[in-house]
Amino acid sequence: MSERVAIIISPNWRDYGRKFLADCLESVRKQNWTGESKIFLIDNETSEESFAFLKASAPEAQIIREQNNDGFCKSNNDAMRQALAQGYGYILLFNIDTELEPDAVKEMIRAVETDDRIAAVQARLMLHPETDRINSLGNATHFLGFGYTVGYKQKLSDIRSPMPDVSDIFYPSGAAVLFKADALREVGLYDENYWMYNEDQEHGWRLRLAGWRCVLAYDAVVYHKYEFSRSVKKFYWMDRNRILSIMKCYAWPTLILIMPAFLIMEIGLLGFSLKGGWFREKLRVYGYFFLPGTWSKLIRSRREAQKTRMISDRQLSKLISGKIIFQEFDSLAMRFANIFFNAYWVIIRMIIFW
Repeated sequence: MSERVAIIISPNWRDYGRKFLADCLESVRKQNWTGESKIFLIDNETSEESFAFLKASAPEAQIIREQNNDGFCKSNNDAMRQALAQGYGYILLFNIDTELEPDAVKEMIRAVETDDRIAAVQARLMLHPETDRINSLGNATHFLGFGYTVGYKQKLSDIRSPMPDVSDIFYPSGAAVLFKADALREVGLYDENYWMYNEDQEHGWRLRLAGWRCVLAYDAVVYHKYEFSRSVKKFYWMDRNRILSIMKCYAWPTLILIMPAFLIMEIGLLGFSLKGGWFREKLRVYGYFFLPGTWSKLIRSRREAQKTRMISDRQLSKLISGKIIFQEFDSLAMRFANIFFNAYWVIIRMIIFW
């Protein structure tokens, strides 16, 4: 008997619903999966007007009303808590700016049922309207905490070797992902301290530590109306959160081994931030780690992340990259940095035995 499926569309905020919801909803309603399912809609910074719009657009949906815009993590967590409380076995998250192929949900469910240890399944995310170009074939993690999408902006036809129907990835994008409810109950939901960016990386890392698998379902196709934001505020969240991720998820000896590379990277990032116009945001990142309560909160969340650990850093290091491959930031300096840091990581991986 198939598990009941909760489909969470997130988040509506200001004009997002009017811009994107109709296409997303239509594609969800056209899914050819025939099992029991329910739609949940998230309304961030809700108002009577936005609530009425969502109710009229999707009368069959349960609407999660968030009084404030408390970020991607909290709004999705609130919806997932509702779905878990109602006994749904699979929980699917789709960004409001996505459109699904008719068999996307069916293929994601087929993928998760190939192995009891699969906790998360990402759909193959393609860009929209450039539907022949990749948004994400899963996501990779650099050993210093940088997360990036695999295959971004490449043409699917340029992928040299055919990909299997189900393949392991380090972590799934929150834009189109299926979670197994049992895994969420064991490992927990998104870390709400992240607010936005890297929350899916840290969550996937925790799933991996607990012995679960994260995979890509190649035949589950979702189109994403993705735009890379160049707001300087984005750099604060991305940089702060990737440091939090490595502090939470590595074993202490691994943190000590990567510290020289971390300090070298920080010097480089200071220069990069000056050139890129986000130096103040970089200083805010450092300031965060001097705030009262930051370290006590970090220690508590680290303890939670480590208590379900079943996989060693040595095992997990095989899935962690020494290179940053992200086309938006390709430069000669990054190429030289990749050579240095990749060599550093190759050496470190041979030392790690814990």
